[in-house]
Amino acid sequence: MNTQQIMTTGEEFFLHTYNRFPVVLDHGEGVRLFDTDGKSYLDFFAGIAVSALGYGHPAYTKALQEQAEKLIHVSNLFYNEPAVKAAEKLCRLSGMEKVFFCNSGTEAIEGVMKTALKYAYTRDGRTGHEIIAMKHSFHGRSLGALSVTGNDHYQEPFRPLISGIRFADYNDLESVKALINENTCAIILEPVQGEGGIFEATEEFMTGIRALCDEKDILMICDEIQCGMGRTGYMFACEKYGVKPDVMAVAKALGGGLPIGAFLTNEKAAALVPGDHGSTYGGNPFACAAACAVMDAFEKENLAENAAKVGAYMYEKLEALKEKYGVITAHRGIGLIQGLEFSVPVSDIINRALKAGLIIISAEGNVIRFVPPLIVTEADIDEMISILAEAIEG
Repeated sequence: MNTQQIMTTGEEFFLHTYNRFPVVLDHGEGVRLFDTDGKSYLDFFAGIAVSALGYGHPAYTKALQEQAEKLIHVSNLFYNEPAVKAAEKLCRLSGMEKVFFCNSGTEAIEGVMKTALKYAYTRDGRTGHEIIAMKHSFHGRSLGALSVTGNDHYQEPFRPLISGIRFADYNDLESVKALINENTCAIILEPVQGEGGIFEATEEFMTGIRALCDEKDILMICDEIQCGMGRTGYMFACEKYGVKPDVMAVAKALGGGLPIGAFLTNEKAAALVPGDHGSTYGGNPFACAAACAVMDAFEKENLAENAAKVGAYMYEKLEALKEKYGVITAHRGIGLIQGLEFSVPVSDIINRALKAGLIIISAEGNVIRFVPPLIVTEADIDEMISILAEAIEG
């Protein structure tokens, strides 16, 4: 099929849950993607912060080829070596102690919610517990994950959702304290809100949440699905604050493009037992081989350090754009997760950038989000800035 036929056929058969760009992507190399017409795009999107290693990474590709020739799936009724290796690596990198593999970030959030509820049930032998989440958060679109997503726009058509969820103001510790009661079992937050507009937690907020959870014997849950895996310049964003959660959700960059998610717990929070939770495909050897290759690349290529270094350079360049163009009203972020807020519709800028060969995406609040592969260079930043400036000027 040619490009137009692919798009037309897709529109005929896909359920229309996405407004897709009129581009058919075909292959990638490094930080560039190519469409079926051969046009090149500089990628500052990374499949929504997924493709940390970029495209065509030799060691990653080799690991997938080798595993595909051996074994794709066996189920969790048996052990497989890639899953065991991935579990060991992920626990070591995160400082957590137990891991459950699933297929996505949304599934990881479902798991952390069940973990919190089971922990509280085991602790006091009753049900009816509550979870405190944050306004303007985003944790996924399943009914459970949507229930802790603090955005009426996403929730409204699907109510009633799971009960017992209360929403506090992000970076307002007093608003959290006001919601805690005898039924509270967990507090869930993103150290950096991605979809919510690129808002970073303050140190006072993170350390305060940790202290509250310790005092009240409730679980601190960090959603590191987008901001984790090196993107902030730290392997996990909570490390910046010297805070270790009881439960952590990860996904996106963990598989480098293969569908895999996970939630991790410390020993205290490891309340789930056989029969409490499961996943047919979670932890399959193919996805776990991908995760192992990603984590090996992080260590061998110092990708978190690159995110910190190049991210600081990107911050400087985006800050200069903010000073130059009055339509940019705010600049936020850390490492390679940053955002520019505009007073004009960002959709027009994003579309003009796409035509010029730059892929960028939006976030809540009329924000352009910058989440490139973690292998990005300062030269790539310069090219992005040049194209973006032209797109802003129209």
